Amino acid sequence: MNRPPFALLVLLAVAPLATADDPLAKKLEAVMDAPEFKRSHWGVLFVDAKTGETIYERSADKLFTLASVSKVFSAGAALCEFGADFKFETPVYARGPVQKGVLRGDLILRAQGDPSFGSRNTKDAGKLVFTDVDHSYANSGPAALADGTNPLAAFEALAEQVKAAGVTEVTGDVLVDDRLFARTRSAGSGPEVLSAVTVNDNIIDVVITPGAKAGEPAKVTHRPQTATLNVDAEVGTSDAIAPAAVMLNQLGPGQFTVRGSVPANGKVVVRGLPIDDPAGFARSVFIEALRKAGVKVAAAVARPGNAPPPTAVEYAQMKPVAAFTSAPFGELLKVTLKTSNNLYGTALPCLMAASHGKQTQEDGLKVQRKHLKELGVDVDGVSLTSGSGGNGTDLATPRATVQLLAGLRKRDDWPAFRGWLPSLGVDGTLSKAVDKESAAVGKVSAKTGTYVWFDTLNGRPLLKSKSLAGAMTTQSGREVLFAVFVTDVPLEAMGSADKVGRVLARLCEVVHADGPPAK
Repeated sequence: MNRPPFALLVLLAVAPLATADDPLAKKLEAVMDAPEFKRSHWGVLFVDAKTGETIYERSADKLFTLASVSKVFSAGAALCEFGADFKFETPVYARGPVQKGVLRGDLILRAQGDPSFGSRNTKDAGKLVFTDVDHSYANSGPAALADGTNPLAAFEALAEQVKAAGVTEVTGDVLVDDRLFARTRSAGSGPEVLSAVTVNDNIIDVVITPGAKAGEPAKVTHRPQTATLNVDAEVGTSDAIAPAAVMLNQLGPGQFTVRGSVPANGKVVVRGLPIDDPAGFARSVFIEALRKAGVKVAAAVARPGNAPPPTAVEYAQMKPVAAFTSAPFGELLKVTLKTSNNLYGTALPCLMAASHGKQTQEDGLKVQRKHLKELGVDVDGVSLTSGSGGNGTDLATPRATVQLLAGLRKRDDWPAFRGWLPSLGVDGTLSKAVDKESAAVGKVSAKTGTYVWFDTLNGRPLLKSKSLAGAMTTQSGREVLFAVFVTDVPLEAMGSADKVGRVLARLCEVVHADGPPAK
């Protein structure tokens, strides 16, 4: 792949500032200096993608909280590490002889770190699907499930292959080996546990359908379906104008209660329960899939596997009896960026670590640093503790962020990467950031970020950071790379983080309409 020339990094650092009497600067500053931002801090950089000329900047060399714009850093580095066409191959091994269809030994699924692992597949095996508000954010507000998907698709496909390979009975154990990298928690808004094996993004979706009118019971289902889950649900239907009020409570392993009410407006409400033991859960649903496929399994579904997983030497001596092939890696990056999936963002450094024989997210961030430097990023202007932006130490300067985008733009796969970013007014986390009539709809591709703390003294949320970084094509045909950050916004004035997000989108609309003509 092409690499950014050193001259570009220098150009980004020394290009002249917009002057105070510049009409574009005045319009941008009128937005940023509004009264509701009088206690806030802005970091902004708009740069001509072709020449590196600075169109406008403010505090471009100060560190700002990245929030989920961190995912551009992790996704960009992972793209360098694996390439867009890389595919995960997750094998299943038979340990022991197979005699007349009977495996006298163990069946082992060796997890390879595929974060989606079939859960977002439709009939088009080369694509992963998503909704604009991902189910991983269901506990924070309205969310939807992607149509036509089966969260157990990978396990069912593997089970059918095991049967087709001639195995009709397993007398030993069924194991899921998730030792590829160390388990960790997703950094961000969700509670998901990250493991080398993933079932439905390691979330149990609780799907609540309201009754036809107030007072009727709501219908509660969950997915994936498995005998190991016991969900005790009592949810009613309230007036159509009442907000959903649903409480989830875990009583013990696999035991949950669902209580509350949902409005009688016909809209399905989705909530999420964490899968705290992904390998154990995967083992259970794999056993059930095997039995569904006609493979008799002696091992119990609801208990942990007892047999030790194979050693590396043992694996080398065995041949897979089944394997699940993922969609191309670029599809995973698309879902990561479009939906701001925290589990996937957290997984990327772990996958880079495993690619180099290491185990932890920290190991992966060291690999990521190498790739960022190769892309032309001044890494002294970056601080990262996670791959998804869920930590207060995930920081970068606007200039380093634009350097990253400039480096990615030099790659042959830049058009694809730009397409994986949310499109303003079209999809992902930018689908509702501007009115549909805006001239900038579909012309801005950028990653969003939101990081909220709570101000206990004043009883209000404090928007620690709202961020946006990506590329746009202006009305004059100029390609612009940009990074915009605003920090420390008391939300009692603005009402919600989404409203602040619309302000950042407004800055993009201004540059889109009034930016200098293409050269």
